[in-house]
Amino acid sequence: MSDIKKQFEALQAATLRLRNSSAEERAAKIRALTAETLARKEDLFKATHAERGTHDLDVAAELMMLKTEGDYVAKNLTKWAKPHKVKGSMGTFGKKCEIRYQSKGVVLNMAAYNAPTAESFVPAIAAIAAGNAVMIKPSEYAPESAQIIQGIVNKVFPADEVQVVQGGVKVAQELLALPFNHIYYTGGNAVGKIVMKAAADNFASITLEMGGKSPVIIDETADLENAATKLAWGRVMNAGQVCIAPEYVIVHESKYDEFTKLIGEKIDALYNSDGKGLENSAYVPRLINERHHQRVAGLIKDATKKGATISFGGGSDKKSRYIEPTILTNVSEDMDVMNEEVFGPVMAIMPYKNRAEVIDIIAKRPNPLALYIYSKDNDAVEYFLTNTSSGSAVVNNNCVQAGTNPNLPFGGVGASGMGRSGGFEGFKEMSNARSIVHQPLDRFRDFLIQLPPYSDKYKNIIMKAIK
Repeated sequence: MSDIKKQFEALQAATLRLRNSSAEERAAKIRALTAETLARKEDLFKATHAERGTHDLDVAAELMMLKTEGDYVAKNLTKWAKPHKVKGSMGTFGKKCEIRYQSKGVVLNMAAYNAPTAESFVPAIAAIAAGNAVMIKPSEYAPESAQIIQGIVNKVFPADEVQVVQGGVKVAQELLALPFNHIYYTGGNAVGKIVMKAAADNFASITLEMGGKSPVIIDETADLENAATKLAWGRVMNAGQVCIAPEYVIVHESKYDEFTKLIGEKIDALYNSDGKGLENSAYVPRLINERHHQRVAGLIKDATKKGATISFGGGSDKKSRYIEPTILTNVSEDMDVMNEEVFGPVMAIMPYKNRAEVIDIIAKRPNPLALYIYSKDNDAVEYFLTNTSSGSAVVNNNCVQAGTNPNLPFGGVGASGMGRSGGFEGFKEMSNARSIVHQPLDRFRDFLIQLPPYSDKYKNIIMKAIK
């Protein structure tokens, strides 16, 4: 028997004990996880800097998201874990109806590399809150962070409650062959399909968070200075390795030239304020590995070969895995950059004439994880929201809807994912919402009128109800 299978069986054996644990016990574990993670923040700063060249404050923001989630869940868990009374109906007249949120069993969380701590622990917080045992597989692309994550878990949890397993594809395949009760996966579509198929073999429920090409709409009423500043940050943040990052911008033709000029100026103002060059900026991270660097550089090369213009940036350095923040114009639908998720600091800009054209452009691609609208026209905003589909949307800002407010459920739709995380929605995602009906046995409420032979009274009640 492999070590991974033994670890899984240990978690499986603890599921009944964890299911019967109190909300207070679970909240204490979540607080301990948050506290130990924050205690290791300096180690995480160093690890992520080595992996992606991040600034300490960028990692601190990731930890702040984790703390916000942990504090919110721990505070509200007692209320969530109680039976939820629901209203009755004609069919349950005289009966007591409620929903109890019960643990699913053993949850597998397969995290990505771009925010390894939050992606390992935020889904785990929801799973622990619901009373599940948890197995976490951090990304092998961020090995230093993964080691710290494992150290945190080993210190906070018994081995039969939460486990961390390290490894690449072979380990992932071994995990997916096990009968987990729920699988949470963060990553791309190709692996997402594999996860779905594996989950089906064991009838496991799943949460998929898979990103996609998130569009930006800038209409003729937008504040261009404001939009360009926020989008410069949203595209360059974490070197574009953000699932909700703005991927391409559809700008009204009357504002196209002005916005194209502004976005380059804002990137330079934000990330080259000392004039030492973007490649020397402490705020421009690196891509996670050489293969990813080669892929993103290839997208730029393909676009220019097919007629795109580099209006800003375009440089790269293979050795340091650096991609210069890049703006592409004159893009066309046949370019790879318009059909693949970039996951790098490259933004394509295209003009539009009328609102219907915007909808057509977005509809050519799978439903994105996020949609961003910059406009002062409420009618236009409603039109774009109504005629598009995305996991989330933001008006006159970007990248502020995830990890910032536990009251907002986060997740995708279609190719960008399924299921929701965050706050109560995350707790429900990791729970079996068990419907329970209590039948009192006193003669005033224990009606048996629905049993045959049917009376005329029962017949009249039913026929009247469906009239």
